Amino acid sequence: MSKTQKIIYWIATVWLAFGMTSSAILQLLPMKEQVEMFEHLGYPFYLMHIIAIWKLLGVLAIFLPKTPVLKEWAYAGFFFVATGAIVSHIAVHDGFGDIFPGIFLAVLTVVSWYFRPECKKVKAQ
Repeated sequence: MSKTQKIIYWIATVWLAFGMTSSAILQLLPMKEQVEMFEHLGYPFYLMHIIAIWKLLGVLAIFLPKTPVLKEWAYAGFFFVATGAIVSHIAVHDGFGDIFPGIFLAVLTVVSWYFRPECKKVKAQ
């Protein structure tokens, strides 16, 4: 892995972790805007807490050493949450400003996953 690839991996991973952690905190508090957004999207309030807890566990998983399968599940979960947010906002005809965070997190998820070091990948059997 080249130095450039390591830098790309760490920048994407830190931004991904920051985005997932900050949005999870806002959902756990819960902030009025987050509650209104979930209601606007048609989701039940309790789902917000479930997603927030899974986001925090996913952030923990991508930084834990020697857990490649767990990391794969975390990346998959992040991708599902981000793309689910994109589709949900499109479904209720929200503007690009509401859709962009999901796009940004989906891109960060793919970049972090793609550039992860060999030691963080599941080995083929």
